[in-house]
Amino acid sequence: MNKLTLTESPIKLDGFNNLNKTLRFNMYDFCVTRNEQEMKDYTSYIYKKFNAKTVTKMLSGVCEIIEANILAVSDQDYDPWGSSSLVLMSDIKGSGINDVKMHLDKSHICSHTYPDFRAKENVSSFRIDIDVSTCGEISPLLAVNYLLNEVNPDIIVCDYFVRGSTRDASGNLIFMDHDISSIQNYINKEILKNYHCLDLLLPSVNIWQTKMLRTNIEQHSLFIDKTTINKIKSHEDIESIEKVKKEMLSVFNMIP
Repeated sequence: MNKLTLTESPIKLDGFNNLNKTLRFNMYDFCVTRNEQEMKDYTSYIYKKFNAKTVTKMLSGVCEIIEANILAVSDQDYDPWGSSSLVLMSDIKGSGINDVKMHLDKSHICSHTYPDFRAKENVSSFRIDIDVSTCGEISPLLAVNYLLNEVNPDIIVCDYFVRGSTRDASGNLIFMDHDISSIQNYINKEILKNYHCLDLLLPSVNIWQTKMLRTNIEQHSLFIDKTTINKIKSHEDIESIEKVKKEMLSVFNMIP
């Protein structure tokens, strides 16, 4: 797994690094819901795991990983379901109030959840969107594995892009301050082996995208009723699993 590295010849910047680095996740979870009770159970599971407070705690973990300070938090649950969370953070450089090198890197993390408990064909799903936006020296790429492990999604669409400009010591405009060939380079191999991955690479405009579809699926994990683990034998259960896989392919390929 690669670390975030600067270009071969480190760029000496003129003052503060104004480049904005954003890592954006769309992560999906899918579940078989064959009846009203299973739908209610899945709704309860999603609320417990991804309510506003638990999501805020997860986002706070990102701040620890990228060594950012939390300035403010705002989160909200919605009726009948869904939640949002916003964390403002900063990275203070320097040793004290009299250090002229001290500056503030303004950044934020936000998250929104989108449950879909009314899908057809006995399939329910859930999506959580997370944006980690930083500027200065702190990098959102350091949090990739943490977020993937925390959510453990069936589908991931991950975008990384760098925006804005800064200047080097000679006054020349700089639009990129580090090397990256693929987001996959920052993902643990133990995670990658469970997914089929596709890359969209647009380095000329500082955009990288990786789409990930879970291929290593334990069938019982698609059921909210875990007593189903050794009982997936009926034609109905097998058919339900195929419906979920079809729905996953539809989302991954963006084909209705």
